[in-house]
Amino acid sequence: MVAYYRSVLITGASSGLGRALAVECAAPGGGLHLSGRDVARLEATAAACRARGAAVQTRVLDVCDEAAMAAWITGAGRLDLVVANAGISAGTGRGRAESAAQTRAVFAANLDGMLNTALPALTAMRAQAPGPDGVRGRIAVVASIAGFVPAPGAPAYCASKAAADSWTVAAAQTARRDGIVMTSLCPGYVRTAMTARNRFPMPGLMEADRAARIMLRGIAAGRRRVVFPWWMGVAARLVGLLPPRLSGALLSIPPGKDGLPGEP
Repeated sequence: MVAYYRSVLITGASSGLGRALAVECAAPGGGLHLSGRDVARLEATAAACRARGAAVQTRVLDVCDEAAMAAWITGAGRLDLVVANAGISAGTGRGRAESAAQTRAVFAANLDGMLNTALPALTAMRAQAPGPDGVRGRIAVVASIAGFVPAPGAPAYCASKAAADSWTVAAAQTARRDGIVMTSLCPGYVRTAMTARNRFPMPGLMEADRAARIMLRGIAAGRRRVVFPWWMGVAARLVGLLPPRLSGALLSIPPGKDGLPGEP
């Protein structure tokens, strides 16, 4: 059973996890603020949510645009849940090093884009009146189990997700004193357009709608970090504890991925 939120804002909602989260949050009487960069796919998500009875407003935005993101979030009115979901994935592919442009693009979308969502949300929620449970609002950041391991096949992606997870968990304690609940969401492999380009086996591969329900349950429970599948999280933590030369050898076995797919 997914918790009901009267007003939800989600970035990267035009496909993958963002779309799945939006559809799961859609309910009669609820309002959704959805952003993405692909107009047609974003409107398709909005139509699916409206079919479930939700009122939907869409905005074509790049999360890397700090001013536009702040204006959108502060102008959305009261927000019960904000999900910083937008991000991109890329890797070294065929043993090539990541280019400077690719590295910066991944960090810009996955870290700066996340902060461009979470920081204005924190400011807006501090000004909101608390609900009956004392909570002014909830902010969830989509990180990744990849953030637990320095995989040579995707250095910028792993590092950006590690930073996103660490910042969210650390900031959650202070935010909670202000009545704001923050959650870092660390999934394993989820079947999306982003993972479709992976040229290696993906253990624990999960459908996006199932992943969205797990995430929303963790958010509603007020958990600071949601890791799933749990066994993959444990394995990633153990590999991350190995000496870098050994962990690097283990993580170099799967081929990487090329390019810069994703929805920032």
